[in-house]
Amino acid sequence: MNNYYYIIAGLPELSMDAVSGEKNADDLIDEIKGQCSGADLSVISLLEKGYVAENLNADFYREALSGKNGFLRNWFAFDLSVRNAKVRYLNNALGREKSRDTISLSDEEDSEEFEEAAKLASILSGDDIIARERGIDDLYWEKADELTLFHYFDLTAILGFIVKLKIIDRWMKLDESTGREMFRRLVDDVRGTFKGVEFNG
Repeated sequence: MNNYYYIIAGLPELSMDAVSGEKNADDLIDEIKGQCSGADLSVISLLEKGYVAENLNADFYREALSGKNGFLRNWFAFDLSVRNAKVRYLNNALGREKSRDTISLSDEEDSEEFEEAAKLASILSGDDIIARERGIDDLYWEKADELTLFHYFDLTAILGFIVKLKIIDRWMKLDESTGREMFRRLVDDVRGTFKGVEFNG
């Protein structure tokens, strides 16, 4: 059985040097994986598969959305909705057929309505490319918060941490100052989890 408390207890000890220096997000994720069971590793493996561009097709999303892990089902349902919305927005801007190059998991066109659709549309309509990218990643971050709410010392908490590390890693490459800001936010989130358990749990 995994000692989730032990794994998660170590996460706040991560420093910014671990992100920008000797260790990157993949190194940190490998450390987490080294403490997980085989069953949990298979879940993490599917999560990581979703960060490889070549894998993002209908077969992958069907696999993720039909799996037993609730975090992965909800995360990749959201991810598919965001990606399809971005493609539809681009198609509209280019005067192309609306559904062209979107991924549909059924014979019928996937619904364009999802909880964050209006917020995403507002972000996509902005003129500042960097602001748009940050806005979209903020949506992903908020979704991770939503899916890990009340999950303190379990696999869901670890999966949420990993997806945030992936966001941070992207921004460390795009804009280091933003990446550092996000990393501090992540560490504060984890520390807040322990504080909440200590005083409110």
